[in-house]
Amino acid sequence: MYKLVEIFESLQGEGRNTGRPCVFVRFAGCNLSCPWCDTDVKPRFSLSLDDILAEVGRYKAKSVILTGGEPTLVEEMPELVAALKREGYWIAVETNGTAEPDWFQFLDYVACSPKAEFADRVVLTRADEVRVVASSEAAADFCRAIRGRISAADYYVSPCDRGGEIDFALAKSVLSRLDGWSLSVQLHKILGFR
Repeated sequence: MYKLVEIFESLQGEGRNTGRPCVFVRFAGCNLSCPWCDTDVKPRFSLSLDDILAEVGRYKAKSVILTGGEPTLVEEMPELVAALKREGYWIAVETNGTAEPDWFQFLDYVACSPKAEFADRVVLTRADEVRVVASSEAAADFCRAIRGRISAADYYVSPCDRGGEIDFALAKSVLSRLDGWSLSVQLHKILGFR
């Protein structure tokens, strides 16, 4: 059984795939405790593999984002990825980069959001995109360091959201000290959709 927070359809709100219709499968649990985290990771319900496939199949989108929490903590994830692939879905994962499981090779897209507060726990070496939350001015140094550790096509700085207050000024300040990085906002929050 898979422990979940929610399954819903929406538009991807950040990174290179902003605006893409997707089904989000949010798994419970995380191995980090970021002080500014805005995501509820407590399990709300459990579903079998067949139940997840049925729920995902109710929606029109043919893209699935495995998110959390931290999806790499889910032991049964290889079976779900294989089943979604058989159904013809484009599959992405959103991860904090503290693991690099074998099943990543079967995904269409890996979005990594490593956390400066837990820099020593990042082991991921490749991703399609890297998104770093500008939680302090030190994020610029972390961005430079992480770019040397994770190979990606795109690198983004995201504004930190603390209790509904999005700190664009800090993100701009961090970006002003970086080369080759772009801004990625959580568009869904700004536009008021899930």
